[in-house]
Parts: sequence; structure tokens; C-alpha cells
Amino acid sequence: MAVRVLNTRVTFRSAASPPLAVFRSCVRQVRTVRHPNHSKLGLHLSIIGSRWCFCSYGGSIRSYSVQSLVDTVMEELEVLRKRRQLRVSNKLATSGELLQDKLEKRTLQKGLLLEFKKDTGRVLLAVAQKPDGKKNWTVFDQNGVTTSIKPQQITFIVPGIEDFDHTQISDFIQRAQSNLDPALLEFAWIELLEKGKSVTIEQLAEMIFGSTEPLESYCAHLLLSNDDVYFTVLETKGPFSLYGPRPAVQVEELLQKKHAKELAEREFHEFMQLVKSAKGMPPHAKPSKSSWRSEEKIWHRIGSLEAYAIDDFKNDDQRKTAGMILKEMGLSKTSAAALNLLIDIGYFPVHVNLDLLKYSIHTDYPDRVLAAAGSLLSESYDDLDVNVRLDLTHLKVYAIDVDEADELDDALSATRLQDGRIKVWIHVADPTSLVRPGSIIDKEAMKRGTSIFLPTATYPMFPEKLAMEGMSLKQGKPCNAVTVSVILRPDGSIAEYSVDNSIIKPTYMLTYESASELLLLNLEEEIELKILSEAGALRFRWRQQQGAIDTATLETRIKVANPDDPEPLIRLYVEDQSDPAMRLVSEMMILCGEVMATYGSCNHIPLPYRGQPQSNIDTSAFAHLPEGPVRSSAIVRIMRAAEMDFSKPIRHGVLGLPGYVQFTSPIRRYMDLLAHYQVKAFLRGDSPPFSAGQLEGIASLVNMSTRVVRKLCNSSLRYWILEYLRRQPKEKRFSALVLRFIKDRMAAILLVEVGLQASASMSIGVEVGDEVKVQVEEAHPRDDILSLKEVSVAE
Repeated sequence: MAVRVLNTRVTFRSAASPPLAVFRSCVRQVRTVRHPNHSKLGLHLSIIGSRWCFCSYGGSIRSYSVQSLVDTVMEELEVLRKRRQLRVSNKLATSGELLQDKLEKRTLQKGLLLEFKKDTGRVLLAVAQKPDGKKNWTVFDQNGVTTSIKPQQITFIVPGIEDFDHTQISDFIQRAQSNLDPALLEFAWIELLEKGKSVTIEQLAEMIFGSTEPLESYCAHLLLSNDDVYFTVLETKGPFSLYGPRPAVQVEELLQKKHAKELAEREFHEFMQLVKSAKGMPPHAKPSKSSWRSEEKIWHRIGSLEAYAIDDFKNDDQRKTAGMILKEMGLSKTSAAALNLLIDIGYFPVHVNLDLLKYSIHTDYPDRVLAAAGSLLSESYDDLDVNVRLDLTHLKVYAIDVDEADELDDALSATRLQDGRIKVWIHVADPTSLVRPGSIIDKEAMKRGTSIFLPTATYPMFPEKLAMEGMSLKQGKPCNAVTVSVILRPDGSIAEYSVDNSIIKPTYMLTYESASELLLLNLEEEIELKILSEAGALRFRWRQQQGAIDTATLETRIKVANPDDPEPLIRLYVEDQSDPAMRLVSEMMILCGEVMATYGSCNHIPLPYRGQPQSNIDTSAFAHLPEGPVRSSAIVRIMRAAEMDFSKPIRHGVLGLPGYVQFTSPIRRYMDLLAHYQVKAFLRGDSPPFSAGQLEGIASLVNMSTRVVRKLCNSSLRYWILEYLRRQPKEKRFSALVLRFIKDRMAAILLVEVGLQASASMSIGVEVGDEVKVQVEEAHPRDDILSLKEVSVAE
């Protein structure tokens, strides 16, 4: 017995009932419901109206009250249970012998209506025309195309047709489609499962349509072909198959999967409508990035596209999902297409920095770290060195840095002693007065390794408020510091030095430009700045005498305002590292590094000692090259990589020093902070917190992070330089220095106005060191493409 509820009416079908198609006149808006306890018994309900009705043979309907209906259903259920118990030993016949009995073999001949599958997988109806060779046949398909097909391409031969008119194929298809009702297939499944029978297509047509005419047989074939729930193919011989009903448990599982698939398809369709709508909106009206992340099902798909854009899939599902979205949008399955789509819908800004995502750079801090930083600022902390700090607030202190610097790590003071020698003080911010090794703040800083300075943003190593308010040097306010004081001999070498905890009060916060201007003005009231410049010159000459190599060149800085705008404002600065103020600061930082290496060596303190072998570089070999960027570029190309030792100093040949320790940027660089931990402990009379082996292990992790950051910073800087060049007038000319020839007339050049190394073909007669004029032919920052051409002065 099959039971279906149709809009609160029940339809019963017994073994003596007519073809299932008779019941279709009663069925409207079918909704299938399975009772949890009876789904395995084949009980299905379909709802029709407001009363329970019994459809008898011939289509007559009798109404039942709910009480009587329940009694009837329970009686039928009991019969069903007994029948299922009796069928335990009955199995579906699947042998070749049974297939032979049930399938009527047909010979392919002219005029037969058949279904075949093309190489593309598309299925078409066609009429057989004539043999094509020994096995193939020429057919005329539903699209009016004559095709030669192989026997194995035939998927079904419509029975009962001998000479079909090919002009009637379309009408035949339309009538078949209007006659399909998947609900009939479910009725047939219930009945065949109950009887334990298999079925051919003709038998199914007879069962559900009461006829084996060509149209009904083809409809039965279509129902089975499109079914992936109720029936399975038991055996196949050519285009003829035998079908059997699946077990009820398997059908239940397949239906659940089918419904889940339909839900996913519906959600995908809704998502694609959202994407297409957003793509067509003006920029100001597009959904915000946060709105795309508000719902998990939407964020899952957007996240897959993002992973496709940066080629960083977490699993195959992300790749598949992104591919489906790109295909639906008619786009190629490439990272560039995914990126452009995310930009078009407003999820990414036009100039999104993909490297931040590729390298998994942490731009935000966990709440627990921010809470710990807030506690340090709001609560009084225990400065372990408060009683031993030298009061140096009487000194005039210059803090010189780039104009947009947020974290000020270092500052300088100088005086001339009565014997004529110069004494300088290098004051370094003291973050270790707040942060202890192994604390939550320290661990987060170690993980980051360094502050990140990009044209569009700065991501500090410490939480921003802690770095700015608690650690950074501030003009006119007492600040904790570690001060390295040095007395220089007349030749620039170190005569005396000391390392102390101190308190300073920075007097001036100067940019490199303003410091250079003050030096040029030679003001008597700023004699200390002039003495610092004299000390820097002494140190530079002394280091050169020790074999140091001058690698000063042009350095580019870019600041981008409103980077999320399609056309943000770009400010470009090119600084000459040989500028007096930059040389002064650089030399004082190097001096501090030499002192700390000597101090660590004399006191046996494990520190991150840096060195760089010279590889016996003979700088005289480059004497024919112009001083500055051309000569520096040639020397840098043959220099060896830096090395590190954690127990003793190693020579730094490029700097011309017996040893060197980076110490002046503890707010920005974790390796500098490590040096502070070690030295500060020694100053207090404590054992250093880290052994040489521990330092080496930490350094290996930190250096991995800093290498990634260096790549990120270089790629970001280059992107914005190219974007700057892209916006320049096509006719604009740029000065360029020829650094070297790469191959034939292709030369490496330095664009002086933007500080960028590039390549361009040079005319005959141009030599290394010459200055030429070039124009930008192409500049595509996203693809990292820059094409330049040399132009003559006369052009």
C-alpha cells in the first residue's frame, strides 16, 4: 500500500489500483512528508485539501474522518510489516539471464528514434538515417544536424517506432517534458520495493502511465535517467537497462543529500545575485568589507575568492568554490580575475596590499595583549633601575628622524671638552623599564620581530599606545633611556666610553631636512649640533681607514594618504644617504654599535653580535666609477651576506669595525630589545636572562619574520613608485644614472627623481656612470611592469 498526503488529504494505492498517472489529477502542490517511525516502511504522505480522502480505483474519492483514517492506516501498516518480514529471503533478480528475459533486443535500423550522448556529454534525440561504415550510423538530431555516431554512444532506443519523422522531434520532446512527474517515480519505487521486483523501462511505463506507447516509454526513460535517488541500474546491455528500487535506508540518505545539495545551490544562486548586484553599483554604494563577512555562508565564499586571489588555499573546497564563482561570472580561473572581482564588488580597495594577506602579517593585536599594554600604562610600574639612573636632563638633546616617525628610539648630545676632544652621548629609549622577558607583551613583540613601515600604514612591534606613550622619547618630557657616552680621539677612534641607565629630556625633534638646514646656517646657539656633525665626519674618515666601504645611495620614502581611495594622494621623497644630517645620525648609530660590542666582549655578555666579511674587496678596482650610487651599486653586488655570533664579536668588514651590535632601535627591532635585556641585567648585577644558545634560537625565529617583512616593505614601496610613475604625464622625462650593462645594450639604471632601479636599452655610446633621460612607456604596479625608453636631449 502506498499512502501520500496531498494538502491534508490522504491518497491510498493498493496492488489492484490503476496506473499511477490516474492520480495526478488529484495532486496539486505536492509536499512529501515522512513520519519518523514509518519512513523505512515506505509510508509517504501528500497533502491536497482540508479533509482526508481515499482515492479508489477509477479516480473516485471517498472522505474519511481523522479517527477512521488512523484506524485504516494502522491496519495497513500492520499488513506492510508482515509483508516485509515475509520478503526477507526474496532478492532482486540481477542476473544476465533475467535481463535477457526482460529486455527485448532491437536491431538498429532506419527510422528509429534514439537518444545518444555527444562527446561533450550532452544528450540529444535523433532519427537513424543510414549505416556509416561497418558499425557507425548517420543520424539526424533534434537540432537539425546530421551526425555520425558509434553504437556505444546510443543511450536509449524509443520502442514502438519504426519510421519517425525527424521534423517531429521537437514536438515529441515538448510532449514528453510536459508529461513528466517525479512524484510518480516515488509511487513506483514504493510499490516495487514492497514486491521486491526489478523493472524495465517499458514495464515502468506500463506501471505509471498504463501504456508502453513510444511517448510513455520515453517519459519513463527520462524519469529514470534523471533519477539518482529511488532506482539503480542492475544490468545493462547496450542501450537497454534493468532497474531495481534502492533500499529505503539508502533512499532516505540520498534524499537528505539531495535536499542539502538543493539548499547549497539555492544559497549559491542568492550569493551570485548579490555579487552581480554589488558589481554593478557605483563605488560609493557598494557593500562594505565588513558586510561581506557578516554572514558565515557569504564569508565562506568570499574567503574562497580571497584565497584564490593570493593563491593560498586552505583546502580543495576553497579552490572549487572560487572556481564556481569565477565561472558563473564568466571569468577565467586566475588569481588576477579573483582579485579584480573582489575589487569590483567593493570587498577590496583598488590598491589592496595582497602581500599583507599572502604573508599572513598580523596588523591587529589580540585583546589580551592590548589589555596587558593598557595595564602597564595605567598602573604604576616598578622601574628596577630608578635608583641608579644618571640625571642627564641638563644636556641639549637632538632627536633626528624622518618627519612621519611615530616611534622615537634614539637621540643625541655632544660637547667639546677642555682638551679639545669631542664627547658624544647616544641616548636610546628604554622599553625594558616597562617590559620583562617572557611577558605577554614580550612574546607578542618576539613573534612580530620588527615594526612594519609601509607607504600606507605603520604596524608597530609593540601596541601603538604603549609604544607612543610609554616607550618613545618625547620632546620636553623626562624619559627613561640607556645612554652610551663616548670620548673620541682626534682621529675618530674611541678613547673612553660608558654605558648607563639615564633620564633625559629631549630638546628638539628634528627632521633630516631641518637638521641639515640648521647645519648650513651654522648658528652659534646650535653649536652642539655642529659638534655632532664634526664627530660624524671624524668617525666616517676613521672607519674608511679601517677598510669600511661607503655604500651610501639614494633612499626612497613614500607616504600615501587615503590608500583605500581609487586615486589616493602619493607623497614621494628621495633622500641622499650622504646628506650631512643623515650621515651624522648614521655614524652615531654605528658608533653606539661598536661600543656595545666592545662592552659585551669585555664583560662576557652574550649578545647578537653582527659581522660581515669583506671577501678581500679591493675598492680601488671601482675607483674609475663615479662616487655615489654608481660606485656603491657595483660594490654592494659583490658583498657577502651578514653573519652573527652570540658569544663574541666578529669583524664587520663593510663598516670597518672589530665588532658591532644593533642597539639603537629597541622599540622597532626585537633583536635590539634582546641586546637591551642582556645589558640591562648586567648593569643591575644580575645574570643575563639568555645564554648564547638561547639567543641563537630566538634570533633564528626573529630573522625569519624580519626577512618576510623586508620582502613586504620592498614590494610595497615598488608598487607605489610604479603607481606614481603611472600617473605622470607621458611626455615627462626622468634623469637616470647608468649603473651597469646587463646584456648587450640593456642597462641597469637608477631613476634619480624616484630612487628606483630599473632597466632600459641604451643607445650606442652611452657608458656606465653616464646620466641619460628616459620616458615611461608602461607602468602597471599590480603586474610589476615598468617599461622605459631612452630619449635624446634634442627630442
